[in-house]
Amino acid sequence: MRTFICFISFSFFISSFTFAGNIYKTKYDYQADVKVFVVDYDYQADLIVYVCDYDYQAKNTDYLWYFVKYDYQADAKVYFTDYDYQADVKIFYAKYDYQAKWQKQNRFVGAFRGK
Repeated sequence: MRTFICFISFSFFISSFTFAGNIYKTKYDYQADVKVFVVDYDYQADLIVYVCDYDYQAKNTDYLWYFVKYDYQADAKVYFTDYDYQADVKIFYAKYDYQAKWQKQNRFVGAFRGK
């Protein structure tokens, strides 16, 4: 029993250091955790996102994203809507990682970090 408790504690400890921000783009809105719309200007966005080149760069934040090929690799599944009123979150793509942040408080804060 003591070994089992140690194992569980260790697994929670390790999971706190795993990377997040892996995003999978779904084909249909019902498959997504969050529906997003890409806006033209940063002041229109709820979330400013920077897309990383490598998965290890997308560390435990909502605003650093790395797109994965398969849904089982993802921390969050998103669907890109055609209109802003269909979206849960409006995003803007930043040129640099230091520009990425939440602009407005939203109920989806933390939704892109993973489980």
